[in-house]
Amino acid sequence: MERITLTTQPQPGYELVDSGLEEKLERFGDVVLARPDPQALWLKGREEEWNGAAGRFEREGKDGKWTGKSLPKSWEMDFGGLKFLIKPTSFKHTGLFPEQLSNWQWGSDLVKNAGREVKVLNIFGYTGGATLAMAAAGAGVTHVDASKTAVTWARENAKLSGLEDKPVRWITEDAVTFLKREVNRGNKYDAIIMDPPAFGHGPAGEVWKFEEHFLELLALVRQVLSEQPLFVLVNGYAAGYSPLAFAYNLQSFVDKKGGAIEYGDISIAESRGERVLPAGIFARWKA
Repeated sequence: MERITLTTQPQPGYELVDSGLEEKLERFGDVVLARPDPQALWLKGREEEWNGAAGRFEREGKDGKWTGKSLPKSWEMDFGGLKFLIKPTSFKHTGLFPEQLSNWQWGSDLVKNAGREVKVLNIFGYTGGATLAMAAAGAGVTHVDASKTAVTWARENAKLSGLEDKPVRWITEDAVTFLKREVNRGNKYDAIIMDPPAFGHGPAGEVWKFEEHFLELLALVRQVLSEQPLFVLVNGYAAGYSPLAFAYNLQSFVDKKGGAIEYGDISIAESRGERVLPAGIFARWKA
């Protein structure tokens, strides 16, 4: 196993302008937003830039609200060769996780170099960044998320990116429920991407708790992996675990199929400066 750090560098469509005092200042397309980020435990480096934010997310009870007279309700942006619809939500997200760019590129390269048809399963697929990247690389993708709103948003992103005719199945279902059904159906996938939250609800009221259901999820993933697997990728944001916990759980794939594991931190580099903002953890196995 090898520990590495994945870092998203400034892009034409996105940049982390500054961070500090538990906030981050980001540019999505032409719109600059200020959002809370508990990892930014340092002083801000470019104080003068913060006044130019079109919107700022402020905590208000369990949720929060966006303020800013010039904040659009939604807009389009280019990122990673794809197009995304950005919408500031009541839980501070925008619909894009730019820190995942390295993982999208890694998976895309494996799909392109496979020399065969590849079936990818994206569980907890949210607004479809990984799904679009895999589809653009030539894979057939099954996108699963418990939120109908998220799946609809992902389909909008696919259309914006010119990928609406690619072989993608869009599924609104609880992840564990879906996997159990796929096991019973005998369906298999060559690559699996999962981004489990710390806590969540399925469309039928199913409760997801990371500490209770993660091992069950991985056991089901092992059962739906094909005989010629390509890769397995797992990301984490709010669970509070070490990336080693993810890496150890991927060891069974090495034991059975060989290959290698990489694991570590995901981060975003500020556009001017030497700091990088931690943005989650990951572990990935490739055959």
